[in-house]
Order: sequence, then C-alpha cells, then structure tokens
Amino acid sequence: MILLLQNRPNMSSKDLAEHFEVSRRTIFRDLRALTDSGVPLTYGDAGGYEILDSYQLPPLMLTARQAATLLVGVSFMRLQSDASLRTDADEVGLKIRSVLSPDVKRFIDGMLSQTVLDPYWMRAVQKTDDEAEGMWYRIGEAISKHKRLLLEYHVASRDELTRRQVDPLGLVYYTDHWNLVAFDHLRSDTRNFRLDRIQKLVVLNETFEAPQDFDLEQYLLEDRGETNRIKFEIAFTPEAITRARRTVPAPIDEEVAHDGWHHLTFRFVNLDYMTSWVLRYGRDARVIAPVELRSAVRDNLDAWRQELAE
Repeated sequence: MILLLQNRPNMSSKDLAEHFEVSRRTIFRDLRALTDSGVPLTYGDAGGYEILDSYQLPPLMLTARQAATLLVGVSFMRLQSDASLRTDADEVGLKIRSVLSPDVKRFIDGMLSQTVLDPYWMRAVQKTDDEAEGMWYRIGEAISKHKRLLLEYHVASRDELTRRQVDPLGLVYYTDHWNLVAFDHLRSDTRNFRLDRIQKLVVLNETFEAPQDFDLEQYLLEDRGETNRIKFEIAFTPEAITRARRTVPAPIDEEVAHDGWHHLTFRFVNLDYMTSWVLRYGRDARVIAPVELRSAVRDNLDAWRQELAE
C-alpha cells in the first residue's frame, strides 16, 4: 500500500479497496496500522490518501522470483546493440545481486545458467559510435522536458540523408530496434524514426507543447501509425500455427484457414527480422507476401546450401 500511494497519490478508500480486492473496512484497518507504525499518511486536498514525499521505505527486500525476473530483464538489455545499455545493465545486475542472500543468489545463478534468451536473435552485438550510445535516454529526457530535436536522418528507401526538426512524443521498442514517434515539421505530420538511422541528434533549447489528445498506444494502433510497416501474409501448418500466433512480432490483422494451411496477415517494420523469424519454421511456413520476403528467405537458403556444399 505504501508503494502504491507513493506512486499514485490521492487514492480514495474505494480506489484502494478495488485495487487490492478487499473491503473498505479492511482498507481503513490497514491505513490505521500504517499510521500507528509511523508512516506519515495524510488526506490530500484532492480527496484521497497520500504519503509525505520525505518518507522513505527501508531498503527493498526481493523474493527469489522478483530477483530472477529483474535479472532476466537485465540479461535482455545485454542483448542490445547500444553499448551504454549493456554497461548500465551490468551495473544494475551487480546492484541487484548485492542485496540477495547467498542462498537466493546460488538458486538464481543456477537457474539463469540454464536460461537462454532468444537464440535466434538476429544480431551480432555491434559496437556503436559515441553519438549513438545512450540516444534512447537523450530522446527520453527530451520527451519528458518537451525539448525539440534536430535530426540528421537517413531515409533508407531513397538512400538520402535529411535534416528534420521534430517534437518528440514517444519511444517504442519493436523486437529488435527502437523507434521515435515525433511530429515532423518538414512533413507537418507525426512520423516514426528508427534510432539506428539517426546519424546525428541535437537537443535544442526550444520547447514545444505536446498535443493534449495524443495517446501513444492509440497512435500505434491507428493506420497512420503504420506508415513504415510492411504487410505480411505467411501460411503455417497446423503443427506450427500455435507457436506462430504466440511469437508473431505484431498484432494479427487476420487469420484464415485454407487448404490445410493457416494464413496470418499482420504488419511489421523490419524485413530482415521477418526473414530470420520465418526461417525458424522451415517447411512449416510459406511466405505469401511480400515478394521481398520470399526473395530474402530464398537467398538465405541458397547461401546455407552453398556453405554446406563447401
């Protein structure tokens, strides 16, 4: 309850009862217990309970499951191409391990030693230059402070370097890369920008007013948020369809059964990743569209055959 009120102040007794799925009587009893134990609990002007900002909880005690969850997340961040993310992940991992008991630490080490995160991850972790490292953090900071950005952005379809002044609205992670969602003053529209295609980033002193009605999740669900996405149609055997539904890297637009195959239609931004993803299914998958994906899969298979022949 302390953690909840520190993060979501001004919750009423009704709000708290609904959150914890208990009666209001139980909430009043627990609130009284908190007050008796010295927690500076107040009733705010907005009509709900809150805890004074100066109050700090004792150091967190993690269960084995909570610690394992955090360390798996840290391991995931070590897969990123951004070296600053990998460095920060290592430091966070050390801090988490420092508060664990020896027994919990041994248990988690044994479990994680037998845990592999996505062996098909389509990357060889590459070094990034100083400009690219930590770019996600600089952009996130600009979003929170409503700072305008100046980008030198590579447009892959035209192989052209462009200069864009944008108002950053949100960051999105698409399976294998980061995207910036921003209002593009050059196009007078909200657009997606891949962070790995930003050649130079300057945070301007100029501020902007974010649209009050802008909702990042809603934007991503709308068609106008699909401008950089490719439409895919892939057919799977009955043996593979369950796994495909579970691992497809985007919401499924349509699923149709035809001639013993299950056809999935969806949109995604990265053709290279889709090539790797489809190859995992071998003969259990057929690429219907786009043509570029069929060609990429065929080229990879031809390269593998050539390597085997050699």
